[in-house]
Amino acid sequence: MAHKELNLRERRTIEDMLNAKIAVREIAAQIGRHVSTVYREIKRNYYNDEEIPYLNGYYGVNAQDYATARRARRRKLVRLVGLRKAVIKQLKEGWSPEQIAGRLQFEGQTVRVSHETIYAYVYGPDGVCSG
Repeated sequence: MAHKELNLRERRTIEDMLNAKIAVREIAAQIGRHVSTVYREIKRNYYNDEEIPYLNGYYGVNAQDYATARRARRRKLVRLVGLRKAVIKQLKEGWSPEQIAGRLQFEGQTVRVSHETIYAYVYGPDGVCSG
């Protein structure tokens, strides 16, 4: 089964159903997700404010923002401009992602990237083959 992240609509549904005091098992069944997925989602993206505790809770829009920020931290070639430019330059010169990753390791660069990361960037929404 392919990994598919929750979207904003699902997160808003979770929020609404939690506010209506509906059990997590029923929420999971309603959105077609495994119960553990919903539990993890709530735990991972629960908003907690110690100064104003009545605001504590699960908010779908906040959860989407948290998830987007976590995904952005994982994408080295989106975050690191110098690395991205070097990889794109080598791709345009005809290097394969395996060659680029190997060369970075061989040169002892402090920042490395795997060939899987390069492929994910190239064919992902931010890459050179998208759009």
